Amino acid sequence: MIQHAWNLTPQEAVQLQKKLAEKVRVEPLDVENVRLVAGCDISFSAHASAEAPVFAGIVVLERPQLTLKERVGVRTVASFPYIPGLLSFREAPPLLEAWARLSTHPDVLIADGQGLAHPRRFGIACHLGLLLNMPSIGVAKSLLVGHHEAVPNDVGAWQPVVDRGEVVGAALRLKQNVAPIYVSVGHRVDLMSAIRLVLQCRGLTRLPEPTRQAHLYVNALRRGEIPLD
Repeated sequence: MIQHAWNLTPQEAVQLQKKLAEKVRVEPLDVENVRLVAGCDISFSAHASAEAPVFAGIVVLERPQLTLKERVGVRTVASFPYIPGLLSFREAPPLLEAWARLSTHPDVLIADGQGLAHPRRFGIACHLGLLLNMPSIGVAKSLLVGHHEAVPNDVGAWQPVVDRGEVVGAALRLKQNVAPIYVSVGHRVDLMSAIRLVLQCRGLTRLPEPTRQAHLYVNALRRGEIPLD
């Protein structure tokens, strides 16, 4: 399993991204045999400083009903500053701390963020998937790089996201009459497999249920509505 130091300068982090991006594997995933899907998210206090408390959470859902199997969370500190393009160096350590508390073994991880749809082709979904050596998918609410054509207003419709002549993701519609989401490969999955799995994890909103549930969970932890175990 790949490991690396986290006490890096921004310049060192950029160089590490470039190096690790070469290790990302893009390959088909047997979606029909995926049973446990984990979603992860993180919640900061408003106007959080570099050393502010952060709540990180993992929610594991069981397919096909998308019933809750397990959820774990931690209150910790994110020591890396917020720098666009280096999000994973701020958010991955708290998420890995939460991951270590899981008793189940998810088949796939869906991260709230980018995968290959990143300036250096190494968003947080790639970073987590590589460090955990597991299939991972990035699902973001906004576009970071690239462009796409208009997405038809039908559930399941999508358009490729193209950056510098390369397809790096997909703008995918999970709900009519709302903005699409942005799906990209993290690790050990290809784009078509990622789209299929995200579609099969859709609920009643524009977001897939694993990351939606993770988002609700970490915000409830931050507000003190749910106690940490």
